[in-house]
Amino acid sequence: MSPRMVNVKFEHGPELQVESGASVRQIMANNADAFKDLGFTALGALVNNEFVSVEYRLETDSAVRLLGYRDSYGQRIYRHTIAFLLSKVAHETFPGCDFAVEHSLSKGLYCSFRLGDTDAISPEQLAALDAGLRKLLAERAPIDRVKVTFDEAIAYFTRTDAKDKLNLLRFKNPSKVTVYECGGYMDLANHPLACNAGDLGDFRLIPYEVGFVILGPDRADPTTFPTFDPAHYIYDVFKGHKEWGRIVRVRTVGDLNERIAKKKINDFIDVNEAYQEKRIALLAEQIAQRKGTVKWILIAGPSSSGKTTFSKRLSLQLKASGLNAKPISLDNYFVERGKTPVDENGEIDYEHLEALDLPLLDEQLAALDAGERVELPYYNFHTGMREFRGEYMHIGPDDVLVLEGIHGLNPRLTQQVPADHKFKIYISALTQLNIDSNTRISTTDNRLIRRIVRDNNFRNHPAIKTLEMWQKVRRGEKRWIFPFQKEADVAFNSALDYELAVLRPFAEPLLAEIKPSMPEYAEAVRLQQFLSNFLVIPPDRVPPTSVIREFIGQSFFQY
Repeated sequence: MSPRMVNVKFEHGPELQVESGASVRQIMANNADAFKDLGFTALGALVNNEFVSVEYRLETDSAVRLLGYRDSYGQRIYRHTIAFLLSKVAHETFPGCDFAVEHSLSKGLYCSFRLGDTDAISPEQLAALDAGLRKLLAERAPIDRVKVTFDEAIAYFTRTDAKDKLNLLRFKNPSKVTVYECGGYMDLANHPLACNAGDLGDFRLIPYEVGFVILGPDRADPTTFPTFDPAHYIYDVFKGHKEWGRIVRVRTVGDLNERIAKKKINDFIDVNEAYQEKRIALLAEQIAQRKGTVKWILIAGPSSSGKTTFSKRLSLQLKASGLNAKPISLDNYFVERGKTPVDENGEIDYEHLEALDLPLLDEQLAALDAGERVELPYYNFHTGMREFRGEYMHIGPDDVLVLEGIHGLNPRLTQQVPADHKFKIYISALTQLNIDSNTRISTTDNRLIRRIVRDNNFRNHPAIKTLEMWQKVRRGEKRWIFPFQKEADVAFNSALDYELAVLRPFAEPLLAEIKPSMPEYAEAVRLQQFLSNFLVIPPDRVPPTSVIREFIGQSFFQY
């Protein structure tokens, strides 16, 4: 019987007929001339809108887009592969070490390393990691995606004392486990990896605080490296939360699942919420100590960081400290719709700073700061026009005004207000939980899942609409929010270590509505696979004042 053939159309290459079961890598190798002008190393691929490694075997007619370093999915592959290889080097060079990829920092990944009683990595240890990693890249060490039996996986991770991997498998029972293997070192296949260490190009290991940062080449120009310019207070927030995670012994998803399975999650939820409320109370007390000077609380953060709930909880704590918080909605300062800036696609850009009537805002903020009484505007979203409805405001001796929005930390927004009258807060969901030691949970993914759930619950948007607009949201954040993080007096972490276990049953059916023919399918499947690591926590366990209620509903607060 002749072999079954399938049609394959490459976005950056030819249209071919190949034998069913051939991998992307095999097809490229067998047709090398057709790909000689590709211009980049294929780290992975999108096959029929599914995010896969180049080892993926094509069994049906397929449309293939190869992924290089400049692609956002190519960047994911680079980061996960370099973390996998660095974990191999760390554990083989320093048996018994505690190595973890903890969180993003500047444009790199912050890693912790502990050996024995020493918490800080030494220059000699860092040099050894660097040399070991460079050796793998120079030797073009192959990375194979293979399947082993469940018992084989358990035996290997038991032998290597990989408790984080064992905890993940503890609540799963597949007959086969997909792993990546390099020179006898194995890890769970949580994400697609490159098939060869030499495909990664270059890297830098930069000492920072007690650990170090992995820095990859600049995405726009992979022949150079971006400037490492860390926001130190963001590191401090992560550090505090990571230390708290160690104290309560929940550092990974496996640790969390164990709490859920043993029905010990209620106490953990209460501790999480109490810890967050305590930090809000301390912030309120810090502001209250500057009573008479601070007149403005400016709050900014990216999408779905929980700004609204945080503002309301902070307002309650301020009242307990003797201050009356008055909110001002920046939405009411939008210019008339016909004057709103447009983006590169000609669509109205409400996130642009000049979508706000800055002259009116300057005038009213200066008047309020001087103790005057002003009539606040109201923006009618139906007509796209400004109205005045007789709502007046002034700042009394016990009042502080709260400005919450994406531009809250932009100095241009409050340039008429003296610096010592402002208290600036940056808020984001800075997740400390890891899937396992070398697989961090992206804070962006946490926020995206929050937004998918919220958009469906309160805006009747399907998940595909949220995913369609997410890149536009991210571009706005990079332009209007992240550059001003360093303006903040304090950073607040709104992430809760148990929240993704609550969000999972809300998000999964929404993501399942996105089908393979849709461009967003790759992202939907990636998020589904990520959420599948969590056992579920029923939503009725979530307190009514929790930030999670902003996304799942039934909050104590009115929005």
